Amino acid sequence: VEEHMKNALKENVPSISHRSKDYEKIHQHAVEAIRSLLGIPDDYHIFFTSSATEIWERIIQNTVEAESFHLINGAFSRRFFEIAENYKINAMSRVVEEGKVVEAEALLIPETAELIAITQNETSTGASQPVQDIAKIRKAFPDQLIALDVVSSAPYADIDYSMVDTAYFSVQKCFGLPAGLGVWIVNNRCFQKAQKLMDKDRIIGSYHSLPSLLEKAVKNQTPETPNVLGVYLLGKVATDMADKGIDQIRRETDYKAAVLYQAFDQSEILRPFVDNEAHRSKTTLVADASVSSKEIISKLSEKAFVIGSGYGKFKDKHIRIANFPTHSKEHIEILADKLLKINN
Repeated sequence: VEEHMKNALKENVPSISHRSKDYEKIHQHAVEAIRSLLGIPDDYHIFFTSSATEIWERIIQNTVEAESFHLINGAFSRRFFEIAENYKINAMSRVVEEGKVVEAEALLIPETAELIAITQNETSTGASQPVQDIAKIRKAFPDQLIALDVVSSAPYADIDYSMVDTAYFSVQKCFGLPAGLGVWIVNNRCFQKAQKLMDKDRIIGSYHSLPSLLEKAVKNQTPETPNVLGVYLLGKVATDMADKGIDQIRRETDYKAAVLYQAFDQSEILRPFVDNEAHRSKTTLVADASVSSKEIISKLSEKAFVIGSGYGKFKDKHIRIANFPTHSKEHIEILADKLLKINN
């Protein structure tokens, strides 16, 4: 990323007009790189927004008239639900305690629900919905739109995106980029629903409604002045990842996660917060600590390791460790060793 940023400055990328041919080339390259890396179907559209948080609101505006259904198992899946409530629709949910995932086989969703919202990787707790569950939910509920949050798991999660109608992520997690850019993947069923809402004189947003995004996207542009530097960097990093190979990235992620979870198991003061191994995230690992997380974070910072505290009510009880492609195997191995030495 550092080298790409240096090149961007040399090429004067931050000053490029978003209506220029130069920007259109940057936009097209980023879209094609993301489509190739993630295996996005050709008939799906890829848009850029300010963040994944914005996309929550855009999804509700453009695809829900009266009812949505949310799988909730942590702070971020709950936040999407709360945004739906803000729009005065009937936001329904299936809630399980933090550290667990909703059982796909046990889901009961009313036929009146227009949208099913799934958080594939709950960043606040490190609980990961198995990707096989997406196909199960799709088969059980073929008529509903499915929205998939892959904010902290793309591109690691091996998703068949044809199983969902819309998916989204932001670039500051696994893509290792500065924050300030969201990526929204949308199929034509979502556009059809947006058109139905427009026909009923519903407000579906202004500059970032699906029709306005598509109108500019076909020209490799955005409705507003975008994060040109962010789009440039995303295209470069996605290309780097594709060159390395997504299978290699996934194998390395699995290995690094295994090293860290082993350290949790061997530690005297840490244990994995997610009990079920099949539901433990490989990209955002969360451990329950028997001492204050501040103490652990402070000791690691002295060794130049920066890890996160728990989220929300778990702030002083958990540590959260990012395991992204930018983190080398050697880096993770040293961190695991430092975690074990904190026992003393």
